[in-house]
Amino acid sequence: MTDDEDQVAGLLLAAGGGRRLGGRPKALLEHRGHPLVEHAVAVLRAAGCTRVHVVLGARAADVRDRAALEGCVLVDNADWELGMGSSLRTGLDSLSGTGARAALVSLVDQPGIGAEAMARVRAGYRDETSLVSAAYAGVRGHPVLLGAAHWPGIAATATGDRGARAYLREHEAEIVLVECADVARPFDIDTEADLVHLE
Repeated sequence: MTDDEDQVAGLLLAAGGGRRLGGRPKALLEHRGHPLVEHAVAVLRAAGCTRVHVVLGARAADVRDRAALEGCVLVDNADWELGMGSSLRTGLDSLSGTGARAALVSLVDQPGIGAEAMARVRAGYRDETSLVSAAYAGVRGHPVLLGAAHWPGIAATATGDRGARAYLREHEAEIVLVECADVARPFDIDTEADLVHLE
């Protein structure tokens, strides 16, 4: 990756088993006629990420069979049941050595966050020390852009379902917030009630 535009890789976390959805993996939920994981990849690509790594876990073989993920780097997280932290560590590790200088991290279960919000956060990239986050009415949310200089520290603190939260809290003063409430809705698909958000 030598072009400036290729230095930000998309990292989609799509390993969850949908425990509160009766064990239905979120990656395979239908949205606009396609598996949610396909939709999420398309959003990252539309935001300008030419390299996209997708972390799979629950029913990974079914996701590979059912979803059109051509051109993506598919990464299996054997420890997906330990939570999002393990998927984030797995994904960042898969990007090491690729030339990526930052990761634009997206969650598969947030279809209300589209390409415009993703592109805004991606545009905050300056170099490998960048930390950029979407904000909703001033409150930090997803997606987040994590410069490569921060990956070791994030990996060391990403446990359970917390992902990068602890690291970002420690580095709050360095985070550039990008307001996205006007173009995105940051709901999660976590429970049966949330399925109303799928189209």
